[in-house]
Amino acid sequence: MAKNKMKTQKSAAKRFRVTKNGKIIRRRAYAWHKTGKKRRSTLRKLKLEAEVAACEKNRVLRMLGKK
Repeated sequence: MAKNKMKTQKSAAKRFRVTKNGKIIRRRAYAWHKTGKKRRSTLRKLKLEAEVAACEKNRVLRMLGKK
């Protein structure tokens, strides 16, 4: 009996990327709407990418079809 391949969830593929070292990178929330009220320092911090939490790592890898 042949085992079916898992498909990549395209919505997840657009939001996450895996680095060479195995980290999963995402963009920060609250960065693009209503930016006029936010401090410049806050906006600078929001532009940086963040690593996915360890508790969510397996779920994201499964959505990306890597596991």
